[in-house]
Amino acid sequence: MAIETIRESAAEPASAGQQDGLASEAWILLQRIAFSERPAFVAAAREFDLMPVHVIALRSLEPPIPMGELARLLACDNSNVTGIIDRLEERGLVERRAAKHDRRVKLVALTPEGKRLKEGVEVRMAEPPRPIEELSREDLRALREILRRAARHLDQR
Repeated sequence: MAIETIRESAAEPASAGQQDGLASEAWILLQRIAFSERPAFVAAAREFDLMPVHVIALRSLEPPIPMGELARLLACDNSNVTGIIDRLEERGLVERRAAKHDRRVKLVALTPEGKRLKEGVEVRMAEPPRPIEELSREDLRALREILRRAARHLDQR
């Protein structure tokens, strides 16, 4: 479905086929807004002398997770995660720990410095983009509640 074909739909109940179309339209719009902010995301990462993948990794490490799980979250090979974690470890932001249940499994955990930097990144990343900021308070409340409901499914995975 092309962005140009997205249009407002009537406030009538959606059939299963229409529901799929509505979900696709909503997802395309969310992507369009998020992707439009990629330059700001890259700039925010650079402010902290990080690459975007390092920011994503830091934001994924509470609680500590196995290297293999981090590779899955970053959609990359385990060997790539090793390089990412090496860089963060060199800066004193993360540490590798043996898992208690299996010492062969390496967990990646934030150090106190890593937690401080992660908090700074999150403050910076919480600055809303203009298309969101310019919505009315009523629309922002509705959007927040809708996204909270959608995000609950992330925790159930």
